[in-house]
Amino acid sequence: MTSTDINRSIDALWRIESPKLIATLARMVRDVGVAEELAHDALVVALEQWPVSGVPDQPGAWLMTTAKRRAIDMLRRRALHARKEDELTREIEEQMEMSSESPEVTADDPIGDDLLRLIFVACHPVLSTEARVALTLRLLGGLTTEEIARAYLTPETTIAQRIVRAKRTLSEKDIPFEVPRGGELNERLDSVLEAIYLIFNEGYTATAGDDLMRPALCEDAMRLGRMLAQLMPQEPEVHSLVALMELQASRTHARIKPSGEPVLLMDQDRSRWDQLLIRRGLASLEHAGKLGGDIGPYALQAAIAACHARATGAEDTDWRRIALLYGLLGRVSPSPVIELNRAVAMSMAFGPATGLALVDKLVDEPTLRKYHLLPAVRGDLLEKLGRHGEAREEFMRAADMTANARERQLLLERAKRCV
Repeated sequence: MTSTDINRSIDALWRIESPKLIATLARMVRDVGVAEELAHDALVVALEQWPVSGVPDQPGAWLMTTAKRRAIDMLRRRALHARKEDELTREIEEQMEMSSESPEVTADDPIGDDLLRLIFVACHPVLSTEARVALTLRLLGGLTTEEIARAYLTPETTIAQRIVRAKRTLSEKDIPFEVPRGGELNERLDSVLEAIYLIFNEGYTATAGDDLMRPALCEDAMRLGRMLAQLMPQEPEVHSLVALMELQASRTHARIKPSGEPVLLMDQDRSRWDQLLIRRGLASLEHAGKLGGDIGPYALQAAIAACHARATGAEDTDWRRIALLYGLLGRVSPSPVIELNRAVAMSMAFGPATGLALVDKLVDEPTLRKYHLLPAVRGDLLEKLGRHGEAREEFMRAADMTANARERQLLLERAKRCV
């Protein structure tokens, strides 16, 4: 194996193993920033040694052992002024539930718990939404600052500052490295699910740039969702979010023409939808239902996506059920965007005039003033009603509001057709 091949293997391994490394180290040192530095130190050692000695048989265990030893050395140096070294060593060894000499994972290995703690820390509500997303991608997605910046079309310095500030905030606020309990768990879980879904949505429909989608972000979000589902198997909303992402991601190949132009849902070739993702999504939704409890917003959104997935063609879609589900979603999680989606479903079920009447009630909604899909939906309904001049104005307005080049092109083309 060449040094280039080894470096590629290390890069791939890092994406898989870094969350485990950082999570375990954070439990030991109680600081995610320091934990990340220690994990990177172990990576540097691997980059120095493996091209010469070769990749070890169990590279993940090698990285973990190296990182733990560095953490122990650091903790010893920190505490030598207050405690005798032998007392500190015994305390550290008691904290470590797995021998640093053995790569085998024992039945009481804490890695799963550590990952769960890391997710809740990275998505702590004390952080801004943007910081939670960036830190989650960095610590749990294994992405570099450059990769996150490229995905979000944001300057690398901006992303770096967000991550640095987030880690500083967690340290200054002395956020405990633990899974919340009781009523706090639901609040914090909502924050975690929101961050993961925001990552997915940015990949599914990019807010800016020349491409409609950034599939790698969708993959990262689904991986994080599946990881969380393994760590919290009894939480129905976690499985519902996984179902929602998989069902939506199943349309990826049908959403874009070879030229890069977007294809609207009703015009998509459903034979290109990924049937494996659909089956997985439907299975996750069914599993969430069996867990019981209150029906949450992700379960309702996944149920809507399932209606589309089960329809053999656009004309077979159960729009009345979708409209009903959006109505329920609006009660569980009130939002003008949900009302806009319900208006679309109502227009498909009962005609464009019905939908337009609902959309017109949202025109003065402050939170939708910069939301390009409001004039886009209104333009679509006006076009269907034969009011082409008004539709053209709405499509032009929507095109001016979007920062995504592909969406803008589609809206301008629709405006041209309104003659």
